[in-house]
Amino acid sequence: MSGRHPLLSPGPAGTALLASLLCVPVLVVAASAFYPAGEVWRHLVDTVLAEYVSNSLILMLGVGAGTLLVGVSTAWLTVNFRFPGARVLEWGLLLPLAFPAYIIAYTYTGMLDYAGPVQTALRDTFGWSRNDYWFPEVRSLGGAVAMLTLVLYPYVYLLARSAFLEQSSVATDVARTLGCGPVASFFRVTLPAARPALIAGLSLAMMETLADFGTVQFFGVPVFTNGIYRTWFGLGDAAAAAQLAAVLLGFVFTLVMLEQWSRRGARYTMLGSRSRPIEVRRLRGAAAVGACAACALPLALGFLLPAGQLTAWALGPAGEAIDAKFLHLVWNSVSLSGGAAALALVLALLFAYTRRLHPVLLVRAATRVVTLGYAVPGTVVAVGVMLPFAWLDNTVDGLMRSAFGVSTGLLLSGTLAAVMFAYVVRFLSVSLQTVDAGLARVTRNMDEAGRSLGYRAGEVVWRVHVPMLRGSLLTAVLLVFVDVMKELPATLILRPFDFNTLAVRAYELAGDERLEDASTAAIAIVAAGLVPVLLLSVSIARTRRRAPAPERRPVASLDRIPASA
Repeated sequence: MSGRHPLLSPGPAGTALLASLLCVPVLVVAASAFYPAGEVWRHLVDTVLAEYVSNSLILMLGVGAGTLLVGVSTAWLTVNFRFPGARVLEWGLLLPLAFPAYIIAYTYTGMLDYAGPVQTALRDTFGWSRNDYWFPEVRSLGGAVAMLTLVLYPYVYLLARSAFLEQSSVATDVARTLGCGPVASFFRVTLPAARPALIAGLSLAMMETLADFGTVQFFGVPVFTNGIYRTWFGLGDAAAAAQLAAVLLGFVFTLVMLEQWSRRGARYTMLGSRSRPIEVRRLRGAAAVGACAACALPLALGFLLPAGQLTAWALGPAGEAIDAKFLHLVWNSVSLSGGAAALALVLALLFAYTRRLHPVLLVRAATRVVTLGYAVPGTVVAVGVMLPFAWLDNTVDGLMRSAFGVSTGLLLSGTLAAVMFAYVVRFLSVSLQTVDAGLARVTRNMDEAGRSLGYRAGEVVWRVHVPMLRGSLLTAVLLVFVDVMKELPATLILRPFDFNTLAVRAYELAGDERLEDASTAAIAIVAAGLVPVLLLSVSIARTRRRAPAPERRPVASLDRIPASA
């Protein structure tokens, strides 16, 4: 296609160069594995590295098992059965996604600690003293597993529910004619057919677990993310911190490769014109109560209870006042998030349209590479950004000193430019995949129609594509905006001196054990996170209403209703 707009398509070579720049942080961290081992690194290997590995593995496997259990069970119940509250629960189970893990950890710590309302009520009710009862310790590895499970199970729930809805009832009916009951059919037919979706959701939950910093730091659980932070700022050794980050990066990419290997060559397809949507059974009595309780419990523990406690703290006398200082924090968070979201959207449009205009191997590889940043923890990205930026600052400063006797100081390190670059590296994948999904629905006939009217490629974008992609572009901006609002480790490591955001403020107050004071900043972050979750919930509800009613047929002793009801 001739006459391409240079701002939208730099060409294959330019796209590859831009992708290479965005991959520098990951490449720098990966290359640090080949640095000569220093004294600090040898000290880490001898003392804490084994503990970092074991705790990270236990945390990852524990959260994986928890999210799989909660996500799959609730998805199966809401898809296959009708019971009191089912229509509310099917979208309400997504609400814990709005809670960053570190905020729910702060909230439960404030509720369950010795001086919290739960233990205080127990002592007042039964007249107990400290030594008269045992209470589980929330600040522990098991507590971190529980907190992360409560906020990450929606990844598995969402993908499992979509997979179950897409399955046909034919396979289940055949299994039942062979003597399988509902439970046996679930394990022998429904679950294996949904395996790709389950593995994808499980991988997302595990990668988020490895990326977590706030929860494990607050609970004092030694894992890679807080080990990197301690090595850099506590021991003052950037090289050793980078080598720890390289080990964590190896964990992440091993997880990605295992996920791809598990689906090698596999195809899961429902064939035949007789395929029809599943039919839903209405539960009554004890079964209905049990199903309702099983679905309501994760929602209550993952959203309703902590949201209620945060609101009570924020409205109470201990809550941080909404004054000029707090509004300045809000402005910092919103401006950073908005700027990063806008920049990520522009780059996503650039990569997406370059691939549309030049679908060659080089461009496809470049767009594939830039999506890898989302799998990398924020702590690793921060280390990968800081090292080359510091090298560049020192190099420029040395040249200016030798040539002109002038010190340039820090041009990039410790500036908002470094923070924004880290955000783009981390979250560009979110924006790019959303834009790609929208572009896939725009046929190339629309491109040709615009060109036939005399528009150049850039004019086709703004006059034809952007109006059609308005929903996708808004979604891309919104998702990146919320992700940046919640991001803690990259902001904490790269922010300029005395520059705070809501996430950093909540972290600092919680670190000082001022959990109730942290509630105002925390609830502001949760409120921002609710927006995309509610939009997703509305989309799920609309999809359910629009689903075609399945073919009705009598089934002995079962009172069934259509899945679309």
